[in-house]
Amino acid sequence: MPVLSVSFVNYRNLQNSTINLLSKEIYFVGENGQGKSNLLESIYYSAYGNSFRTRADAEVATKGFSNFSIKTLYRLENGSTENISIFFENGKKKIDKNGKWIKDRKELINTMPCVLFCHDDLEFAVGEPERRRFFVDQCLSMYDVLYIDTSRNYKKILKSRNLSLKEKNYEMLEIFDAQLVQNGIEIEKKRRDTIFQFNQFFGKLYEKITGIDGVAIKYEPSWKSDDSLNIIPSAQKAFEILQSKREIDKVVMTTMSGPHRDKIKFFRNGTDFTSTASTGQRRLLAILLRIGQAIFYANVTEKKPILLMDDVLLELDPDKRQLVTQLLPEYDQLFCTFLPGEPYERYMKEGTKIFEINGGTWNERQ
Repeated sequence: MPVLSVSFVNYRNLQNSTINLLSKEIYFVGENGQGKSNLLESIYYSAYGNSFRTRADAEVATKGFSNFSIKTLYRLENGSTENISIFFENGKKKIDKNGKWIKDRKELINTMPCVLFCHDDLEFAVGEPERRRFFVDQCLSMYDVLYIDTSRNYKKILKSRNLSLKEKNYEMLEIFDAQLVQNGIEIEKKRRDTIFQFNQFFGKLYEKITGIDGVAIKYEPSWKSDDSLNIIPSAQKAFEILQSKREIDKVVMTTMSGPHRDKIKFFRNGTDFTSTASTGQRRLLAILLRIGQAIFYANVTEKKPILLMDDVLLELDPDKRQLVTQLLPEYDQLFCTFLPGEPYERYMKEGTKIFEINGGTWNERQ
């Protein structure tokens, strides 16, 4: 489902115009601060209804304006064209898909599936456990609407349970625990299955680029049937775990077990890998996680994603850049940002479009 064009009004200091993107590969080339990342963000925004750079929609508007809009035209597998229009007016966001207003952003799932590569991805390798859980949840949320609902339900119940603990109102804990387990077990099962599928190819990808073998992702669920084994428990066992920790929860006034406490780690031959890995090796972990996300999506859905690569190759040496580009899975489209001095000509293919970006404007190189 490739993107054909994106139109802007008061969006991130980009010119109010339409950029035509009918090509399998497109490179945005320009100095820092000229609008390359803004163009990638606009595609991501159209795909998922939010920004990957801010949670505040008002910050997306061009300086001096409070409203903005984006209109994106894309092509379906059967050759027909459809569109997504997003309007932010008077502090509210509205999304139109093919002439119908969308009530929930999850209705955009599978419309224009995008995998984003950006500098912040390093957090997936070395950041807090929350960031690693976020990555796995994002992999699932790209195609599984039921997982989105389950995750939302879990967070809502968890919030209510924690509020009861803080207010020392324990009457509803039994009910909250049953609801938490019902949703939490499903989350743990799907996270486990996702990481199992990643491990079928992730270590091989890492070895191809670095020569380092034996790297794998390890999932440590908070609820497990045996302390020595990371096996997802039955609902009854998970409920018992919650009950056994209830007194501790009351003391600390928050829920100390459940999927929101899951851990995801990188191991090599049984030992923690990220604690000994170099900065470059950690950066490669993050990049390969994104490549893995694209492979995982394609394997599960039998559809090719759109890849958005925002300056992620800058920190790799030329040889590793070449290897990374060779390992990219099949895609509908590839969008990359580059600085003018980078050897991006080495990665070009026949038909690659190059746009030179300067001050929010673009010119296609002929």
